[in-house]
Amino acid sequence: MTQTPPLTAVEPPASLIRADHAASAGSYPAVDRALLRIRPAVYTVREEWEALPQWDRYLLRVHAYATVRGGAMFSHESAAALLGLPLFGHPRDIHVFDCRRTRSLRFGDVAVHTSADPRSALHLGELRTTTVLDTVLDLVRCLPPAFGLAVADDATRRMGITREGLLARASQQRTNRGRRRVEWIGEHMDARAESVAESISRAVAQWCGFPRPALQREHRADGRTYRSDLSWPEHRVIGECDGWQKYGTGDDATRAFREEKRREDALRRAGWKVARWDYAGALRVDGMRDALLSAGLPLIHPADTARLTTLRQRRPSFEKRGGE
Repeated sequence: MTQTPPLTAVEPPASLIRADHAASAGSYPAVDRALLRIRPAVYTVREEWEALPQWDRYLLRVHAYATVRGGAMFSHESAAALLGLPLFGHPRDIHVFDCRRTRSLRFGDVAVHTSADPRSALHLGELRTTTVLDTVLDLVRCLPPAFGLAVADDATRRMGITREGLLARASQQRTNRGRRRVEWIGEHMDARAESVAESISRAVAQWCGFPRPALQREHRADGRTYRSDLSWPEHRVIGECDGWQKYGTGDDATRAFREEKRREDALRRAGWKVARWDYAGALRVDGMRDALLSAGLPLIHPADTARLTTLRQRRPSFEKRGGE
């Protein structure tokens, strides 16, 4: 496995105040309108909460649970939040793993999971999660496959997991849940994918019936080297999934747009056709498919409508790093 730096938990994105600690200092959060209760006996600053994107609100909820349940082993999306893996939407539940239980249970917004298979804990300072491999496998088994691929790609790129390691770990588990999904993701996970939107676009391209793309290929044009998200060199087609935050604002945005236009013009002069879509266009499928067809990319096999339909099962309204 590729050597990677030691993992640390993503820090809380806002203040956390325990009611018992505040009371000992003569303060009472329950009557302070500037504070917001996000868990029984745990508060945050209301203004800070309201400024957070959805995925950071979930991360703060996970940290809030950890402040009153020391020693909990987080799993699924809660482990993903602490590890900095992609999140989709604002998950409802806090997920923890408890090997002492004989069956999984739910207490309010806390889902307690267990398994007949032993689990090791990954220590992130004072916090504990399931291991990266177990976290990825749990998410791959329960998320729609394109989103599971995005999680696996991110863990492969940043944390050094491999398809061999993922499939070997899956073979050690007794559950058959999502077996075909795990196998498909093991075949397609790729450390070269640089964003969630790119991972999802790669899945959508395959399911639409397009040829398999090359990732992060370099292209020479006008004496410069450019890199593409996806490309099909045999068809001279480049695919770009736009994330609008990369352009920034104000003068930075103007410069970024100008440079992107210069880059695309150079590639077109070199004989490439450039298809562009955004994250929403990939999720809707038609925006991405129409862009690639207009660029001349052929369909080489029938659409996998069953897998395309899974994009609607849990379409995220908010998504971490999706437009990068």
